[in-house]
Amino acid sequence: MNFLPIRFHVLKSAGNTLLSTTCLSAWFLAAAGWPLAVTAQDSAPIESPRGGWNFGGFTDKSGEEAVAYPYNLIDRGTQQGRTLIRGQLNKRLRGEKAGTISPRKPPTLVVNGNPMPLYSDEEGRFARPYAFGPGSNSVEILTPEGQSVQRLQFYESNPMRPKAQLRAILSWDDNQAELDLHVLTPDGQHVTWFNPVLIGGGGMDVDSVDGAGPEIFSVTAPMRGPYLFYVNYWGNFGSSGYHFDETRQKPIITCRLTLILHENTPNERRESFVVPVRKIGELTHVRTLIF
Repeated sequence: MNFLPIRFHVLKSAGNTLLSTTCLSAWFLAAAGWPLAVTAQDSAPIESPRGGWNFGGFTDKSGEEAVAYPYNLIDRGTQQGRTLIRGQLNKRLRGEKAGTISPRKPPTLVVNGNPMPLYSDEEGRFARPYAFGPGSNSVEILTPEGQSVQRLQFYESNPMRPKAQLRAILSWDDNQAELDLHVLTPDGQHVTWFNPVLIGGGGMDVDSVDGAGPEIFSVTAPMRGPYLFYVNYWGNFGSSGYHFDETRQKPIITCRLTLILHENTPNERRESFVVPVRKIGELTHVRTLIF
């Protein structure tokens, strides 16, 4: 089905208002079978990026140095070349009920089909980094119950934007646990929180290696050979900082490692692994990938 661009104007005459743009838009979406997920109670939480056309480094300010938010316990500096997914969650999306906040079921941020928990500060604000490549990209927020609140699509028109040929995303379901992704490359490099950048380019988002994650590793020109992916339950953290007390929110923490090859291309391939971790210090080999 093809849609023609239509522009409506609100006309007022003698106190009578004709059909508004909002009503017409809602009517057309409903008639086409599109879900009207955003309600007055769940106002659109995503402030940027915006749907439509984007030119990286110009319209999204990804060329400027920026840091993810909420801030981590350790300041590891800023990075360039990423788009920050910014916005604010309302109380319902944060799981706030009767004056308490339940951190057990945060909303889900889905970027190009990759789900990850979306944590925010006390006021609901967030800024999560993602290195979008050229072409069509999508961002969506789901409620803790899995219902879509907002979904936007934009086309990255800057052909010079790097495209990740190998990406790994580690997320987990306890925002007071500190899990770390470890990657061993074919030439013997070890990428993790204390050595986040690869010689020759690529590596981890430096401001996602502390705190509740997710941790993201990406390479635009992977070497040929085996990549080994490990997950380490390093410790826990709270208002007083990091600690190694086994007392935590749940006895088993479930983490998800998603590997994406040739993202956003006809050859895209995706693998996802769900791994339980129980004790601080556990190191689990999740996958050996031959690129």
